[in-house]
Amino acid sequence: MTPPSSWSPGAEPRPTADQAAAVTHRAGLLRSLHRPGAPLLLPNVWDCRGARLVAEAGLPAVATSSAAIADSLGYTDGEATPVGEMLDMIARIAAAVDVPVTADLERGYGMTPVELVERLAAAGAAGCNLEDSDPRTGRLVDAGQQADLLAGVRDAAHACGVDLVVNARIDTHLRPPSGEPGGRLDETVRRAHLYQAAGADCVYPILLSDETGIARLVATGIAVNILAAGGAAVTRLAELGVARISLGAHLYQASRAHLAGLVADVAAAGPGHQPAATR
Repeated sequence: MTPPSSWSPGAEPRPTADQAAAVTHRAGLLRSLHRPGAPLLLPNVWDCRGARLVAEAGLPAVATSSAAIADSLGYTDGEATPVGEMLDMIARIAAAVDVPVTADLERGYGMTPVELVERLAAAGAAGCNLEDSDPRTGRLVDAGQQADLLAGVRDAAHACGVDLVVNARIDTHLRPPSGEPGGRLDETVRRAHLYQAAGADCVYPILLSDETGIARLVATGIAVNILAAGGAAVTRLAELGVARISLGAHLYQASRAHLAGLVADVAAAGPGHQPAATR
């Protein structure tokens, strides 16, 4: 495997012709895995070991978690990670597995659509998440402005000669718009239509968990991605017609909690209290 430092986005902003062809092939495969009722399951990862575990478990694609990568690198979530470091980790993950990788890019880290597409393709990723709230202000972005960003990314991909699966995250349940709570789902559906028309392959109404709301969004015919806290909800989400299921930072949080418990056990034992077999 070529070390990422020699070709990752931190060193090379544009994909080679071979990389572009490989990314395009993987993007086609990734898109085909979005099947309503038989959803693509994505346990989001933050490093190469996690990516390999997902692939070894027989899952056909890998997704990253920006929050998990950020925390593992010592940064907070919300685009606080330098974009080169985020893309370098995405590149390492993509190089570690033979299945398509889709990357959580928050709202794009300030990159232009062309830069985003070129650097993501150079990293070897076949897809990305783009959210419609500003990580720095915590406010929803105007839906038309977000649709323009998504259309710009789609146009840039065409111009660069690469395919890219775009998952448009809708934050109306994370950062509710002003107005009546009952209008939140209406706004979610409105944004979903706008984003699909702009070129999004899938919409991701994060934190939407109400079955009636999920069913209404699925009924539009748009591929829907839902966040699940664990494996128990997967069967029901499939029955509702969801096309993609993400676990977000769930695995990372569980792993971090387990590690914290192990460290606490070691600290509680203290020096001189190791089991006899280890002395």
